[in-house]
Amino acid sequence: MKAEMVAVILAGGRGTRLHSLTAKIAKPAVFFGGKYRIIDFPLSNCANSGISAVGVATQYESTALNTYIGTGRNWGLNGTGALTSILPPRETPDGASWYLGTADAIYQNIDWLDKTHCEYVVILSGDHIYKMDYSEMLAFHKKNAADVTIATIRVPMSEASRFGIVLTDEEHRITEFQEKPKNPKSDLASMGIYIFNYSLLRESLIADHALPKSSHDFGKDILPTLLKAGKRLFAYAFSGYWKDVGTVHSLWEANMDLLDPECSLRLYAKDFKIFSADTFSRPQLVSKTGSVDDCIVNQGAVIEGKCVHSVISNEVVVEKGAVVEDSMIMPGAVIKSGVTIKNAIIGSSVVVDKDKIGTQDDIVLYTEED
Repeated sequence: MKAEMVAVILAGGRGTRLHSLTAKIAKPAVFFGGKYRIIDFPLSNCANSGISAVGVATQYESTALNTYIGTGRNWGLNGTGALTSILPPRETPDGASWYLGTADAIYQNIDWLDKTHCEYVVILSGDHIYKMDYSEMLAFHKKNAADVTIATIRVPMSEASRFGIVLTDEEHRITEFQEKPKNPKSDLASMGIYIFNYSLLRESLIADHALPKSSHDFGKDILPTLLKAGKRLFAYAFSGYWKDVGTVHSLWEANMDLLDPECSLRLYAKDFKIFSADTFSRPQLVSKTGSVDDCIVNQGAVIEGKCVHSVISNEVVVEKGAVVEDSMIMPGAVIKSGVTIKNAIIGSSVVVDKDKIGTQDDIVLYTEED
């Protein structure tokens, strides 16, 4: 196999900030938007960008995620023209060696990358919600004769310390990189999406692996080292919808964003579709129909109670006398009669029979573990 650019999706994170949602599954396997899982977004982006080889680096609670992805058929990534490969940590005589950091996850799969004979590698996070054509980012990378290109987005200065922050000159060349700084100098944040010239990436990973004090991380180690060495790092400005859904609040917020008619994230756009292993159902926006008002409702849901401004997934049952407002209900959950839910995420296959879940101010997560 020979490909100009291949993708590696880093999907091994434990997702502790999602609490009980990731007690038994990897963060990229968490449900989203009434039908999807988070991993659907980078996989669909790869398919829509014409990338022919995609590696998915898995680790924590990987069985469900591996099963969900399968051969990549549902994203059109399972044939001779395109291929998905699951990339677990290497086996050692003592068992599996877990990835030590984001860079180590790529280092452990150098052999796989070598076999693709690629010129470029795009490295992606498996826990972000967005739509991006990586071929446009590659064109920017080539135009600037870049060694590395980092996708960036403007964020509120109040949140900038959560991200890798870049400073650039007038030509978008990166002059400084700050990894989650206490006092950020810019609001231009790294999206955790990198395009590398593979020859440089390979050389950098091998050198980093030999450093015992390295944390083997792109933001902390690889990128600052390359910048210090005078390599050509550029910032690719992204202006579409993007959300890191690594916390309960951000996951809830991203689902609520789907209900905003001004939201730029269109899940069913014909020219850039988000694919899923669920190829049958299609959630629809329902406004003022019976007891349902301003909700995304999967056609497989049964709603006999009242639902307002919420995302209702497949096989959800909202019994008569129940009220759901400003909430995300994951597949298979049952909301019993008399229950009121507000500002909440209800986990999959949970039967809710408490009188009330959620408050006016806080976002509450309720799963079978709670």
